[in-house]
Amino acid sequence: MQTQLKIIMGCDLAAYDFKTQAIADLCRRGYTITDIGCHNSMEGEYPQIAEEAGKRVVSGEFDRGLLVCGTGQGMAMAANKVKGVRAALCYDIFPALLSREHNNSNILATGCWMITLEKYLEMVEVWLFGKFNGGRHETRIDYMLEMEKKV
Repeated sequence: MQTQLKIIMGCDLAAYDFKTQAIADLCRRGYTITDIGCHNSMEGEYPQIAEEAGKRVVSGEFDRGLLVCGTGQGMAMAANKVKGVRAALCYDIFPALLSREHNNSNILATGCWMITLEKYLEMVEVWLFGKFNGGRHETRIDYMLEMEKKV
């Protein structure tokens, strides 16, 4: 039996409508999403949202995080500043899947200006159920964790 993943999601003001629709669609598909903002299309700072999502994923409170802004770049960059986050910036299914299989990504970032909602929902589902392959990839993840200790 598949256990229910705990998912946290945030956006900036550019992606508010996209995030709102994505959450509604994901909830209809049976997911439970915790929305950490932004909560309207007039205000919302991506670094703060990305930091909160990152900290809550790394702490184990949530299994995975979803972040959306205009291009996704700001969210990915900000989230990756949180020690232990491996945020992948993706606009398509295959790179999202490989980010789980090879990089054990724990946050998926994307841009609402870069992808349709339908493609995003497909990408999220593939990413959520992608499995980390371990093996030679584990060594690489371990190296990245050691890199964080040097900073």
